[in-house]
Amino acid sequence: MKIILANPRGFCAGVNMAIESLERALQLFGTPLYVYHEIVHNRPVVERFSAKGVEFVDSIDEVPRGATVLYSAHGVSPAIRNAAQERSLRAIDATCPLVTKVHVEAIKFAREGYHIILIGHEGHDEVLGTMGEAPEAMTLVQDAADVARLEIPPGTKLAYLTQTTLSVDEASEIIGALRARFPDIAGPKKEDICYATQNRQEAVKTLVGEADSVIVLGSRNSSNSNRLAELACAKGKPARLIDTAAELDPAWFQGHETVLVTAGASAPEDVVEACIERLKSLFNATVESRVVREENVSFPLPRELTVLAR
Repeated sequence: MKIILANPRGFCAGVNMAIESLERALQLFGTPLYVYHEIVHNRPVVERFSAKGVEFVDSIDEVPRGATVLYSAHGVSPAIRNAAQERSLRAIDATCPLVTKVHVEAIKFAREGYHIILIGHEGHDEVLGTMGEAPEAMTLVQDAADVARLEIPPGTKLAYLTQTTLSVDEASEIIGALRARFPDIAGPKKEDICYATQNRQEAVKTLVGEADSVIVLGSRNSSNSNRLAELACAKGKPARLIDTAAELDPAWFQGHETVLVTAGASAPEDVVEACIERLKSLFNATVESRVVREENVSFPLPRELTVLAR
């Protein structure tokens, strides 16, 4: 077997920042330490921090008064920030700056009297946080069919925003449908889908034609990881989304000479390496690393941590 190892893959700058923030918070404050929702959507990462005593909560009411809470990379709504303040929590904001950008755009459009069409996945942590910035002025659409069903009063000023981890192609289709129905709709000055999501999708698009099948390291609740597997399937190649090498089934690769391996933006590199090692042991595989685009983006730690670390 030949393995094509896609680059870029794995951790993006926002995920790196969030994980480093949680590690620094553990050093500074110890446990108990709480995280509102999963720090990133990756089961191995969450399990590793849980083993260190970090508690992940789905309600801010689960955090004891006066305790330390860290907001995940996906961001939170103003209602959550207010609730944390009321409970006298020490809050550390590890929201990805690219998600914060979308929040800022939502606030700006709402203040200017626009009704915002948010393109995203219902129930996703990022979508919940963004919609919380202007719930009375925002409508969620998930596909072009939702756009066709929109009932917008005549004369309404419209703008659109997107979740940062969508399929580039699907988002383009939905934006096209919005522009066709509402030619005057406004949009962000710079597109919202993050650089890492785009780059990982570009790498799969570029390399998938050379492979018989695709392995994506990532969790089921990771939007950008799911998009990578869907993209490969759309190109006619079987793709499996797995958390760890233990999930690899040798039967998947019968008659397959070339396998493309990639990882979502919240998947650690050590799980990729373990996957490669298992394929080597099973199939005497060789590895060819292919770089489609270079990445050198980094984000600073939250101010709450850098001030304390001085």
